[in-house]
Amino acid sequence: MRFYWLTIGILCAWRVTYLLNAEDGPGKVFAHLRRAAGEGAFGDLLDCFNCLSLVVAAPLAMMIGDQWMERLLAWPALSAGAILLERLAGPRDSAPPRAHYVEDTEGTNDLLRQDASSDGERDRARDRR
Repeated sequence: MRFYWLTIGILCAWRVTYLLNAEDGPGKVFAHLRRAAGEGAFGDLLDCFNCLSLVVAAPLAMMIGDQWMERLLAWPALSAGAILLERLAGPRDSAPPRAHYVEDTEGTNDLLRQDASSDGERDRARDRR
């Protein structure tokens, strides 16, 4: 296999994987595909760039490899090249992830002041001790 076929294969694997994983496509066809895939195994595959790159790299390795050993070694090499390109491309969103917020539903809290009348009662209780 020539080096330029490996380079073209890596670029092709990254482009197709990125298209299926992150882009909407013309007429939002890939967005509809991801939505239709749902929560099953196929949906999980489309959500995971690393996993999807292995699937995309397999037929590319068969096309560009000359011998079986070359094809077998090109498969993970194409996937790894696509993953490296994805990591070099940087984050898709420049905004930091949202903070997880959960409100405590506890009714009373002895450490916090409840109201003015309870403060007076606490003071009297302290004085009695």
